[in-house]
Amino acid sequence: QVQLVESGGGLVRAGGSLTLSCEASGNIFVIYTVAWYRQAPGKQRDLVATITNGGRTNYADSVKGRFAISRDNAKKIIYLQMNSLKPEDTAVYYCNANLRTSYNTQPLELWGQGTPVTVSS
Repeated sequence: QVQLVESGGGLVRAGGSLTLSCEASGNIFVIYTVAWYRQAPGKQRDLVATITNGGRTNYADSVKGRFAISRDNAKKIIYLQMNSLKPEDTAVYYCNANLRTSYNTQPLELWGQGTPVTVSS
């Protein structure tokens, strides 16, 4: 069974930092683009950052300069380093990945279960 499991969320004061991890497990041949999304209570799920399997990154304007996405392809872990956190960063953070389980199968899109982040003022 292929799955994504996020960890690292929690409660932090404004100005603090957290590092989220997303670990992919199961029979995986290759992981393509991975993204972090977040969903605040009562709001839609928004894209936060993406990273291609070549390491190219992209960020939402609201987190540029504060968040950094990275990946360890050997360990199949994707990170989201979050610095200078603000109360408006409070949300459940989800990992999303496009991957193949073998060279001749169709790509899959997977979501993790989410990890909550609360930033107090």
